[in-house]
Amino acid sequence: MGQATPGTGWIVLGSVVMAGAALVAYANSFHVPFVFDDLASIPGNATIRSLGQAWWPPKGQGALTVAGRPLLNFTLGVNYALSGLEVESYHALNLAIHFLAGLTLFGLVRRTLGRPPLAARFGDQAPLLAWVIAVLWMLHPLQTEAVTYIVQRAESLMGLFFLLTMYGFVRSVESPRPLLWQSVSVLACLLGAATKEITIMVPIIVMLYDRTFVSGSFRDAWRRHRWRHLSLLATWVPLFVFVASTGGNRSGIFHLSDGAMWVGHGLTQFEAVTRYLGLTFWPHPQVFEYGEMTAPPLLGATLPWALPVLVLALATLVALWRWPVAGFLGAWFFGILAPTCLLPATLQIIVEHRIYLPLAAIISLVVTGAYLLAGRRIIVAFLVLAVGEGWLTVRRNEIYRDELSLWGDTVAKRPENDHARINFGLALAKAERPAEAAVQFAEAVRLRPDSLLAHNNLGNVLMIAGRFDEAIAQYELVLRGRPNERGVLQNLEMARAMRQRSLQRP
Repeated sequence: MGQATPGTGWIVLGSVVMAGAALVAYANSFHVPFVFDDLASIPGNATIRSLGQAWWPPKGQGALTVAGRPLLNFTLGVNYALSGLEVESYHALNLAIHFLAGLTLFGLVRRTLGRPPLAARFGDQAPLLAWVIAVLWMLHPLQTEAVTYIVQRAESLMGLFFLLTMYGFVRSVESPRPLLWQSVSVLACLLGAATKEITIMVPIIVMLYDRTFVSGSFRDAWRRHRWRHLSLLATWVPLFVFVASTGGNRSGIFHLSDGAMWVGHGLTQFEAVTRYLGLTFWPHPQVFEYGEMTAPPLLGATLPWALPVLVLALATLVALWRWPVAGFLGAWFFGILAPTCLLPATLQIIVEHRIYLPLAAIISLVVTGAYLLAGRRIIVAFLVLAVGEGWLTVRRNEIYRDELSLWGDTVAKRPENDHARINFGLALAKAERPAEAAVQFAEAVRLRPDSLLAHNNLGNVLMIAGRFDEAIAQYELVLRGRPNERGVLQNLEMARAMRQRSLQRP
């Protein structure tokens, strides 16, 4: 108890520095416009225009990010009530969520390092090490997609509630008033369930934490804290209700009955996880939209990506038995990624915001391991690293400044991504650069000849350029696949009329 007062002062100072660092790193994100999935979930989402309606998010393919996630949708409604479609309040709330998540991680790690399995090695340095871990996590440029990309507050808000659930549980086993903190834990878990489905992993991770850092075994964890674990498991009920509201498959994004897709999607995730690991240590190149992927041959392209994942997964299983603390960190990493890596989805094969929470495990392992090897002098190196991370975050946020920059960067890094080509073309067309837009749409057609969207957009810019015969050919190609596509029929009629007028001119 004698260390409580200086510890509290240090924590307050550390929190203020964290807040300042976050603000500096993300100051240039406050004017980033709505992009990609933002457009359907915010400007195109009528439910957020009334706080009463905002609790009932839209369904269907056009609103995948908010579908079945009432709390996420409600927070967007709060922003709309504050600033309409002006983006500043949306970014301010995203940054506040991220800072609160970092603050909660700080508290969780600090208390964990002070628990019996670790106190002998880290106890007196727990606040400093926890602060370093939280700062490195918060400033890492990989977090930009969950903070700067507005609608992906789905990830950061879920991450905040995930961490609050863990923190509430830890406090409940330490506090003379456990019921209060257990209530905080369950409420946070419930709010997480209303934000994103990854919250399904919280009760499992909490049980593993109990076994590793509190009770010493699963049997004792269940015997001592049975009702706490059952109360967290009970939050699965509303979570399943929210998922069921989207048809049980996130409005068609998941294909749970397709065995081939389970296998194909799983094979692609070896590359995804290996890329996440690589970007953790060397965050370049970061890609906004990787595009769709198909399963590569198992012993060809898949094996190099699979080997590091399989080795680390096996090491995690061994560590859970022999070195429970390291095993817990591995289970945190793989467990939080598991739902999105295993469930067969048609979209979002590699998405950088998924590393938001798993990143905490890697950073915790690196910082504590380096401290054990080198002592306090390694802290200076980590502080220098944090400054470098902040600089990279500022640079990454600059890429988001407009659609031209964002999609141009994506095409440069993933030139085979036809979706990125289409979106870059649309941004160029909006900027009144039709000739350059035509190049992007033509490349998208080459990459995916069956892309009706690419053909239609190519037809549009060719018509603007006065190349009516070529535009008509593109529209006719679209109508072979969708003969009743009203918008394309109108475009075809307009192109024919404009060609006719051009022929009649003297």
